[in-house]
Amino acid sequence: MNLVREYMQLTKPRVVALLVFCSVIGMFLAVPGIPPWRALVFGTLGIWMASGSAAAFNHLIDERIDKLMARTARRPLATGTLKPRQVLLFAIVLGIVSMLVLALLVNGLTAWLTFGGLIGYALVYTAYLKRATPQNIVIGGLAGAIPPVLGWTAVTDALHPFALQLCLIIFVWTPPHFWALAIFRRDDYARAEIPMLPVTHGVRYTRWNILLYTILLVIVSLLPAFTGYSGMIYFGGAAVLGVGFLYYAFRMMNPPDEYFAMRTFKYSIIYLMALFAFLLADHWITDTHIGASLAI
Repeated sequence: MNLVREYMQLTKPRVVALLVFCSVIGMFLAVPGIPPWRALVFGTLGIWMASGSAAAFNHLIDERIDKLMARTARRPLATGTLKPRQVLLFAIVLGIVSMLVLALLVNGLTAWLTFGGLIGYALVYTAYLKRATPQNIVIGGLAGAIPPVLGWTAVTDALHPFALQLCLIIFVWTPPHFWALAIFRRDDYARAEIPMLPVTHGVRYTRWNILLYTILLVIVSLLPAFTGYSGMIYFGGAAVLGVGFLYYAFRMMNPPDEYFAMRTFKYSIIYLMALFAFLLADHWITDTHIGASLAI
């Protein structure tokens, strides 16, 4: 059981859970009512395994820096509980199985897009961008923003402008979310020689970037309502959540204590989950209302 827990830790369960949650919401938003069970079950399974595979590759590539950072020093490779060969085999097998599940039991478009996301996170972001530029999380954020698109295509086998809007929301959300954590953990990143924005440009510059991206996020988050893909339930929820995020972003400019950056990071996770929950609630209630109106 201890060994199973170590392998599960390679998949970054909490991070992957958020990604899979967003992909499942994408599935429900793609169609009225409940998505087809095949897409829901096997799409979720395939996306989860692909995300877990990308996370395991991340552990493997970041083995050196994980040993230097307090946040990651207890990871299986950093502690020596698992060996690089074991992690590599696990990541490859999980990735191959995920592609087979998606290609054979869901559809080819979702399989290809998921493969692109895996490569984008594991190789483009982790192996290159993370060490190359302080804009790493901005450029590499596209790989982490794709889950709702994958959920949508798993159900419909087609891309849709609304799915791309959901992707855009997560893409813009990623920098203020991650830079808040980077401020709190900046000494770790400096020790590991990772050029995160607070390390290369300072904390104050990073706070300004968090504020500007948060303002942009609030605007982008209202696009589903402005473009007619959602209604007033989502608009109201997104507006309230956005005000909350803006409070944290403005307060970050002169925080009450060092830990406030971590509180901002935690709120950003709540924000994204609640935002997508409002999307789903709006979708279901609107569908119910339309169905009732047609019945009358």
